[in-house]
Amino acid sequence: MEPTVRLDLYRQMVLIRTYEEAILREYHADKKPVFDIGAGLIPGEMHLAAGQEPVAAGVCAHRIPGDSVTATHRPHHFAIAHGVDLNAMTAEIFGRVDGLGRGRGGHMHLFDSAANFSCSGIIGEGLPVAVGQALAFSRRNTGNVAVAVAGEGAANQGAFHEALNLAAVWKLPVLFVIEDNDWGISVPRAAATAVPSNADRAAAYGIPGVRVENNDVQAVHEAAGTAIARARNGGGPTLLEVHTLRLWGHFEGDAQGYRTDLAQVSGRDPLPAYRAALSEAGILDEAGTQEISRQASERVEAAISFAKASAEPDPAHVGDYVFA
Repeated sequence: MEPTVRLDLYRQMVLIRTYEEAILREYHADKKPVFDIGAGLIPGEMHLAAGQEPVAAGVCAHRIPGDSVTATHRPHHFAIAHGVDLNAMTAEIFGRVDGLGRGRGGHMHLFDSAANFSCSGIIGEGLPVAVGQALAFSRRNTGNVAVAVAGEGAANQGAFHEALNLAAVWKLPVLFVIEDNDWGISVPRAAATAVPSNADRAAAYGIPGVRVENNDVQAVHEAAGTAIARARNGGGPTLLEVHTLRLWGHFEGDAQGYRTDLAQVSGRDPLPAYRAALSEAGILDEAGTQEISRQASERVEAAISFAKASAEPDPAHVGDYVFA
């Protein structure tokens, strides 16, 4: 892989992590001394994707204008990697009028029509939506690909199987991405899923199934590149599962008493591991590391400032923009 591509992957991962750390800071800033999920500038649940950066960075490196992504309730990493407007996304997370949904949706309901991005708190909801998008791309012969992202728990939903079957029957340009972070909220994968790898399920629909281990961003990039090129060339869908990592809780405030792997989690962080690999390869030095971090922080803090400066919605207009 070219050094420039490897650096781009690292930059994307750093931007995502920097953003998630900033949202973590702002989310908890005014929820002390006793945690109150309904208090503060960002009330409600918050699902952050620290540790899952390699999946979004590796997949979205292959996007072209017009491609679509349907993401999960843990959406920020894919939104950033897919090119969603950072200012408008952050304003939406803060519930402000300059947000993607005018402050009506919050962090689990990010919709950016310009970027062809959406997400939902409903498990598996984006899978059939992506099939519909892929059908439109196919009918219009645009050369675009739909990417549907779901967690390993969603692979047990009926929508997962229905979406894969229809995409295979119609040979649609869609990539199904399963983020296997080992935990469906507090349930370990092995306790809820009969097969060791969801990628094995692709065989039932006559499509390729690929599993990437070790949260390896370069392996994700390679596997996604093959699948997306196949889809663009009329080869149909692929199921890609990535064994990734949830560094933090299912949601902020999650005590994680159920996790038997907590002692090992920090040592599996993909960011320092990839930084060390680039350094060993002579691609990234300390000065470069600092500059990438500075640029990411500058961009993220500008988005936070934009969101805080945006007005809160007027309660008198609560029904506006809710129904198109």
